[in-house]
Amino acid sequence: MAENKTSSENLGWKREAAWDKIPPQERAQLERYCRDYLEFLTLAKTERESHDLAVDLARKAGYRDFAKISGELPPGTRLYRSCRGKTAMLVHIGRRPLCEGLHIIGGHTDAPRLDAKPVPLYEDSSIALLDTHYYGGIKKYQWVTMPLALHGVVVKENGKTIPITIGEAADDPVLVITDILPHLGKEQAKKTMAEGITGEGLNVLLGSIPAEKTENDKESNRVKLNILRLLKERYDICEEDLASAELELVPAGAARELGLDRSMLLGYGHDDRICSYAALRALLDLDQTPEYTSIVLLCDKEEIGSVGATGMDSTFFENSVAELLNLQEPTYSDLLLRRCLEKSRMLSADVNALHDPNYPSVSSPNNMAALNAGVVLCKYTGSRGKSGSSEASAEFTAEIRRIFNGAGVVWQTGELGKVDEGGGGTIALFLARYGMDVIDCGVGLLSMHAPWEVAGKLDTYMAYKGYGAFLKSRGATQTRKP
Repeated sequence: MAENKTSSENLGWKREAAWDKIPPQERAQLERYCRDYLEFLTLAKTERESHDLAVDLARKAGYRDFAKISGELPPGTRLYRSCRGKTAMLVHIGRRPLCEGLHIIGGHTDAPRLDAKPVPLYEDSSIALLDTHYYGGIKKYQWVTMPLALHGVVVKENGKTIPITIGEAADDPVLVITDILPHLGKEQAKKTMAEGITGEGLNVLLGSIPAEKTENDKESNRVKLNILRLLKERYDICEEDLASAELELVPAGAARELGLDRSMLLGYGHDDRICSYAALRALLDLDQTPEYTSIVLLCDKEEIGSVGATGMDSTFFENSVAELLNLQEPTYSDLLLRRCLEKSRMLSADVNALHDPNYPSVSSPNNMAALNAGVVLCKYTGSRGKSGSSEASAEFTAEIRRIFNGAGVVWQTGELGKVDEGGGGTIALFLARYGMDVIDCGVGLLSMHAPWEVAGKLDTYMAYKGYGAFLKSRGATQTRKP
């Protein structure tokens, strides 16, 4: 969208499919980027896997572990810092001093899923099952009768970490949660969709072959014992080891192109790996030292409120910036840190809702984003009367418009549906509390929080392009009064 033009001339204002805005040479770049993203999404099904893949890509691009750095940080220095193997911060030192502010893009890599409980294995009716606790906002009925894979780690008493992945290789078995057959589902059918499948009913089918019986065997749970035997043989773990494990049930299989025209992407965890990967790639692909120090945050725990040591509500980000300032500034002080954060600007890189013609009643007229009409700027999130929102200022919104329009980024605005219909939040408020300018900016999705989510290829690429333009921007119009 350009200044002083009618809406019909603007790039995305009418929220129409924007394929005609993409020249042939850029379409080829779009396709290459989407192929790379699909590969990442297929491999990164947990926050730990996302973290490890991101750090590996960063290392290959010349980023060094912050823990091994000492001395000054000249412009062009590229660093990463890890938080417990789940949250990561990548930094490209810019030409300006840190105390003049940062350009930050923050997304999250956790996604709705099922977690194994601390005591997960049990047997019932000669069937071995895995007891789970769902994580994040899911529709429980969507998770039954679908092939599932088990991802995670088991940490043994001696500290050894054992990675677990079952259900992804071509010759791997998959897991599943059963559902009642319609012939016997009369009472279930009377319930609401929210009540038809309960959280305690999300028990995963593991096996049905009993362990070989011996003369002295008095155990009744022989199918469970056989599962434990298999785990011992393959991973050298015992039942007690599962108490110190993080095991996640996720949809099995690869992310794929969607549609006869291949214009969309179907995958698990678009929310929010689609934005996190775009931010990561935008930073790694910077071809010159940025004006302002550029930072990408890949966070954990957003789906449950950004809590805990690896969530955005922790002190990890603030502490990391303090460490950077301590290396660059000869007289570090808390005041310098606060000034740096207050002068910073951020794109909160999280997904948004799209208008779905199957469910038009929940769309906000004229204010819902459309599929493949560009990356979505969301001035505020929250629910009802903007509760829990971090609302971007008009000045900062105008600045991002200017940056995107100057770089040829196709963008649109969007809300999370009709007022009073629902709502949601992002990590924006946790950065805005420092006084910095923040706006939500991300890819619109269909079927958000479902096991398989839908994104448009054009929107996916425009997030990457827009994030890159923001990181490269050389300065800002004045967004606050002095």
